[in-house]
Amino acid sequence: MAFRAQGAGYADVAEHFRSLIKAGELAPGDALPSVSEIREQFDVAAKTVSRALAVLKSEGLVTSRGALGTVVAKSPLVITGADRLNRMAKGGERYAPGETSSGHRVMRRSVHDEEVCTALDLEPGDEAVIRIRVFRQDDKPTSVGISIYPPHTVSAVPELGEDGRMVAQFDQLYQERTGRTVVKGQRTAHARQASPDELAALEIDAPPYSAVSVMVTSVTFHDDERPLGWWEDVYAPGTRVPLS
Repeated sequence: MAFRAQGAGYADVAEHFRSLIKAGELAPGDALPSVSEIREQFDVAAKTVSRALAVLKSEGLVTSRGALGTVVAKSPLVITGADRLNRMAKGGERYAPGETSSGHRVMRRSVHDEEVCTALDLEPGDEAVIRIRVFRQDDKPTSVGISIYPPHTVSAVPELGEDGRMVAQFDQLYQERTGRTVVKGQRTAHARQASPDELAALEIDAPPYSAVSVMVTSVTFHDDERPLGWWEDVYAPGTRVPLS
């Protein structure tokens, strides 16, 4: 459905196409509408369209391709796991074109990380299910996704403790089975030194004991009574990540 708003500005136009790219509805190589078509769709001036396209180009989302006009860049963004849920909920695909995942692991471990214990209301040493996977774009690692679930979440969604990829969204399964709405908390981002395991997963060849900085985003999921899961994404250096 065409987006149209009275008095739309260049930021509105840019956000519309940015959202389509994040949702996978516009894939790398797809052409955006012509300037005249965008003008008609949004009822804006040509200058407004030019400014919107300039913003998208500066973000690395689109590029000019001569007679083809403006097209979506090959590898525009690496989205977080939380955004991936949003994309799937809107009817989009789990993976963007050219994107895959590998190294899927599922394990039950005692949790001692202070941040995770606080987020999930666990005591140090409590057991949780940990799921790990590496996301790749054109077979190049872009991020490591880690999700941790306390026992009460796994009890409602036992698939979380089984090997292999999840075939459905954990939040939808939990809500269907418990009648409780799953709410995504505030996502935060910070930089830290990558662990040796993370360097190996991201295929970064660094000298022993060297410090490699990575960006990390994390978010906690809740129902109306307690925390349900903690997700962390660790991004390869140079990765472009959209943050809301």
